[in-house]
Amino acid sequence: MMTAFFSSEFFANYRRNGSAIAGSIILVFFAIIVLAGPLLVSQDPYDIASLDLMDSYKPPAWLEGGDPRFLLGTDGQGRDVLAAIFYGTRISVMIGVTAMVCSLLLGTFVGLLAGYFGGRIDAFIMRIADIQLSFPSMLIALFLMSAFGTGIDKVLIALTAVGWVVYARTVRGQTLSEVGREYVQAARVSGLRDGKIIRRHILPNVTTPLIVVATVQVGTFILIEASLSFLGVGVPITQPSLGLLIKNGFDVLFSGLWWVSVFPGLFIMALVFGINLFGDFLRDELNPRLK
Repeated sequence: MMTAFFSSEFFANYRRNGSAIAGSIILVFFAIIVLAGPLLVSQDPYDIASLDLMDSYKPPAWLEGGDPRFLLGTDGQGRDVLAAIFYGTRISVMIGVTAMVCSLLLGTFVGLLAGYFGGRIDAFIMRIADIQLSFPSMLIALFLMSAFGTGIDKVLIALTAVGWVVYARTVRGQTLSEVGREYVQAARVSGLRDGKIIRRHILPNVTTPLIVVATVQVGTFILIEASLSFLGVGVPITQPSLGLLIKNGFDVLFSGLWWVSVFPGLFIMALVFGINLFGDFLRDELNPRLK
């Protein structure tokens, strides 16, 4: 199977695409942080016993007054900024991926119902989708977080609520094009139940565009969560994501303590940039209309 992959047109195009390779390298870097972050730093930034206020606001190690123990400096509580970024990256990625999976499952289910059965079900679901799409996703998420309160579980609910629509519309459109094909009609004539037809025949043929949407949406969700946390309605301070780290550093940004906010911002920018680079490659390869 691996031999077939490495000899495929997909892999050949990947090798010729510098942006895809660059995106992959960035994503591998962040995957290492997510999987082995605590092993790569010497401090648990949220273990009070390991913190020393005498180490607060130390600049990066290469600047005057810097400490070699803290490569990117420290914050107001003596936390190693690099360690905090590694821990925060794990939370940001976990939220982005989990919310994407939840949105994918919900949106795919709803889109299959709308596209396969049509009629009032389709009209009802699509009107809800149209109403939701008339408002910015960030505004809806902000409203939900203001109503429910802070917490990772609340963030996941809010992101799922704003993210299912794109999957539902994508799956519905693909399903409508598949329902009229001969193989679906033959399955119906043979007596297969609707559930089996959807599962065996339609679902496998609507998954390709979802891969592209899901990849790009992870980056979108990470940015939305960061914005919510920056505004103080996202994750709690006991489970800080990159967005909350940026917010904590922003309070002292104009006091010359730029590193507390800038480095988390650079990390989140690099993460989303890598996701978008690889997502663009997948879009070009998996969308037959672009070939």
